[in-house]
Amino acid sequence: MVVSRDKTPSAQETFAQMAQAAGLRSRLLLTIGLLILVRLGIFIPVPGIDRVAFAQNIQNNQALGFLDLFAGGGLMALGIFALGILPFINASIILQLLTAAIPALEDLQKNEGEAGRRKISQVTRYVALGWAIIQSVGITVGLIKPFAENWGPFFVVQTVLALTAGSMFVMWAGEVITERGIGNGASLLIFLNIVSGLPRSLGQTIELAQGGDRNIVGGVIILLLVFLAMIVGIVFVQEGTRRIPIISARRQVGRRMYLEKSSYLPLRLNQGGVMPIIFASAVLTLPAFLTQVIKNQAFSQFISTYLSPTSWLHVVLYLVLIVFFSYFYSSLIVNPVDMAQNLKKMGASIPGIRPGRATSEYVERVINRLTFLGAIFLGLVATIPTAVESATRVPTFRGLGATSLLILVGVAIDTAKQIQTYVISQRYEGMVKQ
Repeated sequence: MVVSRDKTPSAQETFAQMAQAAGLRSRLLLTIGLLILVRLGIFIPVPGIDRVAFAQNIQNNQALGFLDLFAGGGLMALGIFALGILPFINASIILQLLTAAIPALEDLQKNEGEAGRRKISQVTRYVALGWAIIQSVGITVGLIKPFAENWGPFFVVQTVLALTAGSMFVMWAGEVITERGIGNGASLLIFLNIVSGLPRSLGQTIELAQGGDRNIVGGVIILLLVFLAMIVGIVFVQEGTRRIPIISARRQVGRRMYLEKSSYLPLRLNQGGVMPIIFASAVLTLPAFLTQVIKNQAFSQFISTYLSPTSWLHVVLYLVLIVFFSYFYSSLIVNPVDMAQNLKKMGASIPGIRPGRATSEYVERVINRLTFLGAIFLGLVATIPTAVESATRVPTFRGLGATSLLILVGVAIDTAKQIQTYVISQRYEGMVKQ
């Protein structure tokens, strides 16, 4: 196959490399194998529980049904992987907040290089373990107790150990996928859990449309068109970049004079990708979890009234959290001061902007504007499908548009880009060998 090293890999070349290149093929098989293993673990039941009665109770609870969407049905099935990757996500949120607040952790992340990042990863694992134990105890005491066949201390310890061990295995599988497979492990696990619920939602939607009600059929068509429009918008925003022109100064090497070269500094419109909406969704699941642990009628009534997924306060908090995590994640990914220093070291500058502090302030202003636009778009993606579902009275996709559409498209784009990166690396290796 003849390819150009300057062109993006075609679909034909990508599939050919996936089948022929040993390195890429082994990464792909490892990723698929671990995803299948994690999915199968959801259906291994925790012993000693009336799962039918428990599933019916979960179905009648909107907040827990929303949480079950990210568990891929594991919470409703009450398998040993019921917690899934959620404790690890919550631990990551906690550590990222602490990193911005504690100078020692910030120094580990920015100045210690790979060793510092490994230490932070290790701390994240310990926090995830503690959080998994807390969630396991809460689920066992708050949710499972009425449906347990032989309630007692031994049952509590057995169930907590099973759920915690299952969550730690899922976390390990995600890290292995990230290091030795294709894509981000945690994102792919969430992607798998969301996709697993699509056949059920599609089946329910088809059954609803076959009822013959013209309003329902029209609502389904409108909802599908909105989803298609949102997918196109997500792809556009995920790929959107602001190109800041930069000019390299003239330099002399020996007797040869190199003229100044112009290039650009790409800044993504949505720096955080899918992470702000994942973090915001994870934070908003905490009140529903607390209602099961704190047996207080007034507190439960307040949460169900004002913080249910369809309430206006939930929508407002959701938007605020998305904006907050967008700015927070952007500050972790891009540092304008470091960027200005690196440009100065390379002898490059932005036309019309003085090097140093003026450059960092200019870049920071651009990043803040881009982050604001990206956060507003994320908020629209999170709220418009839910509003359309309520208007069209088609509830079968409940929860999908509100939190999952961006995750599905974003993870698919990021994974496809990583596969293309491996294909390009294989292309260059082949050129070197020739």
